[in-house]
Amino acid sequence: MRWVPCFFTYTGSFTGFAATRKKSKAMCQLLGMNCNTPTDVRFSFSGFSQRAGNTGDHTDGWGIAFFEGKGLRQFVDRERASTSPIAQLIRNYAIKSENVIAHIRKATQGQVALENCHPFVRELWGFNWVFAHNGNLVDFAPKLHSHFYPVGTTDSELAFCWIMQELAKSHAGMPTLHELSITLADLARRISPHGTFNFLLSNGQALWAHATTDLCFIERRHPFATAHLSDEDVSLDFSTCTTPDDRVAVIVTAPLTKNETWTPFEKGRIHLFAHGRLVVLQ
Repeated sequence: MRWVPCFFTYTGSFTGFAATRKKSKAMCQLLGMNCNTPTDVRFSFSGFSQRAGNTGDHTDGWGIAFFEGKGLRQFVDRERASTSPIAQLIRNYAIKSENVIAHIRKATQGQVALENCHPFVRELWGFNWVFAHNGNLVDFAPKLHSHFYPVGTTDSELAFCWIMQELAKSHAGMPTLHELSITLADLARRISPHGTFNFLLSNGQALWAHATTDLCFIERRHPFATAHLSDEDVSLDFSTCTTPDDRVAVIVTAPLTKNETWTPFEKGRIHLFAHGRLVVLQ
C-alpha cells in the first residue's frame, strides 16, 4: 500500500464558475465512496459541497462520516456546506477511508437543526452503521419496538431506525454481505411505496446504495486519468496519487465530473460496493 498526496489544479474563478452553473434539483443529495485502500475524498467533496449554496440550494445542513477500521469519524453541521468552516476542514484535510458517506440537506421533513443532519449513526452487532437518505416518505409510520429510536424529526432517521430494527430481527448476528443485501432489498421494497427512497448505508465493510430516482456511480481504476469537476473549475490527475492496484467507486446523486462516464443506477435495486467495485448480486 502506498499513499501519495493529491494536488488539485484550479484553472479559473470559483465564483464566476458557480454563477454559470444551473441550480441543482430540490431535495437532498448523496455522496458515497468505497475503495480497496484508504483514500481521501477531498476532490469529490470539494465539488459536492458547492451544491450547498453555490451551484445548488441544498443549504439546510450537511454531514460526512469516515470509517477507519471499526472506528468512525463523523462531522455534521446545520450550516451550508459551501461556507461551513467544518466543511472547509474536510476539503483541506486528507482523511483517508475505505468507506465514506456524505449528505447535503434540502429539508422536506423536520426543522433545520443539528439532530436532523445526515448521516445518522447506530450500532448493531458490534459495528457502526451509517445511513443517509435523499427523498420524502409520506405516511411512513412504522412501529418501533427495539432500542432503535430517532433523535430528530426526519422521515430519514425514522426509516434508518426501522431498517436497523428489522435487520436485528432477521439475523441473530452479522450475516454475510450477500445475505445482508437480500434483507436490505426486501426492506427497501417495503419502504419505497411511501415516496422517494434513495439511500446510502455502510458498516465499514462495504457500502450499499438504493435508488428510486437519481443516483449514479463511477469506478476508477488503472490507468487513472484526469477528472474535471462539474461544480468547480478544478481538475485532478489521479495518476499522480494512486497505484496500479487502487480501485475507487464513487456514488453520487448527480455526476460530479464533466469528462467522465457515470452509470445511472437501476431503479428499485440494492447495489453492493466492496473493495472499490460494484458486486454483482445473483
